[in-house]
Amino acid sequence: MAKFMAKSLLLTFIMFLGVIIGIQQASHGIQQMRGYETEETVEAVQLKQKDDGKLEATILGNQVTSHDLQKKQEQLEKIEAFNFFSQIGKSLANLVQKGTSAIIEGILELIEAYT
Repeated sequence: MAKFMAKSLLLTFIMFLGVIIGIQQASHGIQQMRGYETEETVEAVQLKQKDDGKLEATILGNQVTSHDLQKKQEQLEKIEAFNFFSQIGKSLANLVQKGTSAIIEGILELIEAYT
């Protein structure tokens, strides 16, 4: 199961990279066909260096900064994020465990009654 998940995640990552590379290539092709650059033809990934030496990344037209990630991390810590699916999984696991234990105990009682 672990191998399957690892292969699936790797394949998904490779496909995502292929899509990003395809968008980048299409953008370059459109620029070459037009002969000039417009705001409509934004590259998939843009890296620019600011005057102070810091890198500025833009992915599909959305600027990505480390401050955004830090703010999101702080918000999650404040909210103490509740993972709904994790809670459902834990409840389901407890239910299955208790049900299985009850069935096994019942079978053992039947076996003891007949012996």
